[in-house]
Amino acid sequence: MELNSIKPAFGAKRDRRRVGRGIGSGLGKTAGRGHKGQKSRAGGYHKVGFEGGQMPLQRRLPKRGFKSTTLKYNAEITLTDLERMEASEVDLLTLKQSGLVGEMSRFVKVIKTGVLTRAVSLKGISATAGARQCIESVGGSLA
Repeated sequence: MELNSIKPAFGAKRDRRRVGRGIGSGLGKTAGRGHKGQKSRAGGYHKVGFEGGQMPLQRRLPKRGFKSTTLKYNAEITLTDLERMEASEVDLLTLKQSGLVGEMSRFVKVIKTGVLTRAVSLKGISATAGARQCIESVGGSLA
């Protein structure tokens, strides 16, 4: 096979629609635009969401909810995740290197899901009240 002999698969390429080229083409005269009206004219169209003057759907529905922009910087890990990690000292860098939290994460919180059986020292990482109690009960610490 040579680069000059490569062709797309049969049926992968279609001919361009040539509109307004006579009756025999099937797209002559009005060129598939129908008769009259805004959509048939050159440059005539409406903005996205326009409903002919009726109050558009996005304005009829109530505003609801809020998406925090700082949410992408927050991350959670579970007690089970801490149990699986080999390290006895855990900080943000070790969590990023192990792939438990994303690269953009700035704040990490330990939540009480699963069990922890070994002592783990956390540095610069917060924990929920239940998780804190579990970590301290097995001899771990939070700094």
